[in-house]
Amino acid sequence: MGSVKVSTRGDYASRALLSLALHLDEAGPTSVRDIAERTGLPQPYLEQILLALKGAGLVKSKRGVGGGYVLARDPKDITLAAILAAVDGPIALGDFGEPHTDGACDHEGQCVLLAVWSSVGEKMRTLLSQITLADLVDMARGESPWPEEDN
Repeated sequence: MGSVKVSTRGDYASRALLSLALHLDEAGPTSVRDIAERTGLPQPYLEQILLALKGAGLVKSKRGVGGGYVLARDPKDITLAAILAAVDGPIALGDFGEPHTDGACDHEGQCVLLAVWSSVGEKMRTLLSQITLADLVDMARGESPWPEEDN
């Protein structure tokens, strides 16, 4: 079966914020270089992603010597949905439009499929809104179970 894909930006943003959350007890901001080294992400691309996360209010930055990034909120208040939306825009299964608008139901089968895509997108948003950075930290540390794959 095929899969719904998270963008590279969304994955990198999630990995960067998880790294910050895993090291929350360390004093001071974390440099982009340190985040890149810990996560294996390319530093120039990571810098762009962190700027988008800053613009969305998910991280704060400090310039200069000893500068870097810190989470702007508690990890339990940052969801995967918020992270993905910050770097990719609204979470949707695709850019198909809504049923019953702008002639969307003029063609055979199109209206019912638009309704299905909309419903699946809403379920995806709901699920991603239920998973927080704190949940991911607990999973990464073995303190809670990883999500199970549905077969």
